[in-house]
Order: sequence, then C-alpha cells, then structure tokens
Amino acid sequence: MHIKRNYYLLLSLLICLSLILPVISLNVGFYGTNAREVFSFLFLGSYSDANIPAILFNIRIPRIIAAFVIGAGLSAAGAAFQGMFKNPLVSPDILGVSHGAGLGACLALLFGWSSFGVQINAFCFGILTVFLAYFIGSRARFGQDISLVLAGTMLRELANAMVTGVKYVADPNDVLPKITYWLMGSLNKVDTKSLIFSLIPISIGLLVLFLLRWRLNLLTLGDEEAMALGVNPRRVRLLAILAATIISAGSVCLGGLIAWVGLMIPHLSRGLVGADYRRLLPVSALMGGCFLLLMDNLARSLTTMDIPIGILTACFGAPFFIMLILNRGQKR
Repeated sequence: MHIKRNYYLLLSLLICLSLILPVISLNVGFYGTNAREVFSFLFLGSYSDANIPAILFNIRIPRIIAAFVIGAGLSAAGAAFQGMFKNPLVSPDILGVSHGAGLGACLALLFGWSSFGVQINAFCFGILTVFLAYFIGSRARFGQDISLVLAGTMLRELANAMVTGVKYVADPNDVLPKITYWLMGSLNKVDTKSLIFSLIPISIGLLVLFLLRWRLNLLTLGDEEAMALGVNPRRVRLLAILAATIISAGSVCLGGLIAWVGLMIPHLSRGLVGADYRRLLPVSALMGGCFLLLMDNLARSLTTMDIPIGILTACFGAPFFIMLILNRGQKR
C-alpha cells in the first residue's frame, strides 16, 4: 500500500510537470517574447507582435511536442529492452536502430535529398537494421537474447563504419557539416510535417508497449516461467521489439542521435518505482519527456547558438552513471 501510494504521488507530480513545462517552454527561444502576450494570443487570440503566430505554430509548439514525445518514446523503449534482455544497462540502440537510422540519414544527405527525404530514409534504415539483427539472431543455435545482442552489435559497428565512409567522401564544405550536425542530435529543424510523420509510429509503439506491460513482467522471469503462466515469450518478445524499434526509429529520424535518455531515465525510474512494468513504463515515459524537453530548453537558451541536444544529454548521462557506480562501490 505504501509503494502504491508513493507511485500515484510521483505519477501525479510528473503529470503536473508534463503540463507546466511545455507552457514555460513556449517562452524559451532566441526570439524574445513576452509571456503575457504569448498567453494572450493562445487563450484570447489577441497579440501586438505580428511574428508571434509564426513563431509559436511553426517553430516552438512542434519543437516542444517533438522533445516531449522523443524523450517519452526513447525512455519507454529503453525500459522495454532492459526488461527483455534482463539487463538495466541496455539502451534502445541495442539492436542497432539508431546507427542504422544514422546511416540512412547520412546517405540521404550525401545525395542531396530534402529534409523530409532524410527523415524517411533514416526511419527505413533503422527498421531494416533491426530486422536484419532479428533475422540473424533468430537463426543462431545458442540463446536468442545473446544472439540478438551480438547481431545488433555487429550491425551497429558495420553501420558506424559505413557512416565513416560516407563522411570521408562527403563534400567537406557543404555536406560533411550537415552530416556531423545531424549525428549530434538536434530539434532545430522540426516542423509540423516531420513531427506528424514521426508521431504516428511513436504513438503506435507506445500503445503496444503499454498493452504488453504486464507480459513484460513475465519475460523478466525467464521463458520457461512465462510459458508456464500461459504467455508465449517468443511472440511477446517479437511484439515488444517491433514496438520499441518503431519508437526508436521514429525518434531518431526526427531528432537525430540523442544518447543516454533511453538508458538513464528507465534506470532512474526503476530506482523510484521498482521493476513492475505497470508502474515503470508510465513513469519512464513521463520522466523521459520532461527531461528531454528541459534539455531542449537549455539547448535553446544557454548560448546564442542552438546547442545540439545530444551533447547535453551526454553531459548529464555520463556523470549520472559515474555517480551510480561510485555509490554502489561505497555500499559494498
């Protein structure tokens, strides 16, 4: 009862933060806006600055939604993968989806495709990479979990090598800076069209994971125990992998490579509410959304330039795990 009460209290706080933080974020950006005028425009339809509608609807609102959705999606996908592979240090890229999407984006940028073409190609390559990893891993003679991880690691390194090759042949004055910036992770080019394209697979993947959340609890017990309780572990694992993959691919093709969110936030959420996925998934999603939105606000406000958000998440994620390792070492 005590754990349940604490969970609902934390969930309520996260829901309130998820409503307050986007409102605050409307006033964050390089173009100075008056908070009173922003709220007057949103709720009363009146404004004196002619740029307010374009700034809000074309730039800030799509970017705010993208930051929250990507953070929620990556955190939920990371939590699902950590349960499936029974390893709290697993990230959503364990099967190579991020690096596969990165390769697809780099190829599209090399050939001069439009921003939307880059997004589509990144999404397709991310899905293809995970499909190949699952195809290879499912035909191995030893444990499927280990074979999937090994196949994903192999394809991830292959994608990295191919990205390096693309950067090597890219025009250093034009294409190479675009590739480098995309790989850092940023939300500065998010618009309504790109947001809708990624919002659909992310929403579908999140819905599937939430429907599977009690079955994910059984996967953590092992395949034999899950089968004894009437659950087909192979089918559940495949559905969860598909859901987490389309979430990750949709997130990466919209915001680039944003590391640590899907690794750090589920780990932190598990420490707060435990390993029960009925509680872990909602908390991870809300906490991840708030965290990435906060990081994006910092990216837009710390300097006069738009800092790649992947840099900021790494700056928070790496010290977090260093502190975690040191604290565990002291407890022993």
